[in-house]
Amino acid sequence: MTQPAERLARYEDLLALPEGLVGEILCGTLYTHPRPAPRHAHAYSALGYLIGGPFGGGIGGPGDWWIIDEPEFHLGGDIMVPDLAGWRRERMTRLPEAAGFELSPDWVCEILSPSTARTDRAIKMPVYAREGVAHLWLVDPDAQTLEVYALQEGRRWLLLDTLKEGDRVSQAPFEAVTFALDALWA
Repeated sequence: MTQPAERLARYEDLLALPEGLVGEILCGTLYTHPRPAPRHAHAYSALGYLIGGPFGGGIGGPGDWWIIDEPEFHLGGDIMVPDLAGWRRERMTRLPEAAGFELSPDWVCEILSPSTARTDRAIKMPVYAREGVAHLWLVDPDAQTLEVYALQEGRRWLLLDTLKEGDRVSQAPFEAVTFALDALWA
């Protein structure tokens, strides 16, 4: 006896989610998780400010980036919502009109939580590599660490650095500005 084929998740499945859940379609499967807890939300808000001001707005930094909180990507059949992403303005000269971005970013940051860490590492990291995202940061508010990765040979991640309590952040692609890692923790 054959099993019926499992239906791949569709965008309509994301739209039907109850309020308070974030949904993503990864490799045809619907993944959901609750809205971020306050410490998680504080970490990405603080990082958005520390990176977005100098790089997105040119405030005390070089500008020339679009830094976006929780953008929705439509990449190679996957629909993803990272915590933060950035595009160099030379690659994306203006923001798209549609809600979903179809151009892969130059940088992605995922803020790890117990409910998302496995998916962020085991499923989303390979998709980001497949789509040519050059830089990836993983922030862990519980461990109070920042892992900095660079895409190598267009297919695998190389861990460049792991920063911890008391360290100063001046990492690719945002090495033009330095800030205290501890500024991310509530």
